[in-house]
Amino acid sequence: MTVSQPVTIGVLALQGDVREHLAMLEAVGARAVTVRRPAELDAVEALVIPGGESTAMWKLATAFELFEPVRKRISDGMPAYGSCAGMIMLADRVLDAAPGQETFGGIAMTVRRNAFGRQVDSFEGPIEFDGLEGEEGAAGAAGTLHGVFIRAPWVEQVDPAVRVTARVTAGPGAGRIVAVRQGALMATSFHPELTGDLRVHGRFAQIARAAR
Repeated sequence: MTVSQPVTIGVLALQGDVREHLAMLEAVGARAVTVRRPAELDAVEALVIPGGESTAMWKLATAFELFEPVRKRISDGMPAYGSCAGMIMLADRVLDAAPGQETFGGIAMTVRRNAFGRQVDSFEGPIEFDGLEGEEGAAGAAGTLHGVFIRAPWVEQVDPAVRVTARVTAGPGAGRIVAVRQGALMATSFHPELTGDLRVHGRFAQIARAAR
């Protein structure tokens, strides 16, 4: 494989907003494919874990014999990006988890499920996101983007290895952590795939290419 070939990024297609992520990844120049089986996981260089419902995702990944393979690929260094429920699935620790709920893990953080409230408490607003621009390995420039929060989690605590890349700037959740990065892993509690803003997916594609 040469670096000139598009990076192949899978979207975990068990539950959630899969089509939207596929479209955004294609728009930033990646080869986007669905992942439902271990063989499909083996064929990708990176993985997006979409929004949806984290307990359903955990149960379906187990039923499709994908849970442990995904966990191992992430542990072995595969780049991954999770939005909303995907953030929960990448967390090492989860508050208010369903009984017995497990995650893929990988990011040394504590996430609270449904932290912003129920569906009726969903909201939108501006977010200052650090690291959307600049060369790989550089701090990057902060950029304002539009955040869509739907029954969203927030991050309660991060270990020193985790870089906080965005917080809520106003409203009841002001100051709460809503985006993080640890190595080749990214997570947001909001849904950039619903806004048409390509910068978050573009940043993840850049991370995936750099990991080759």
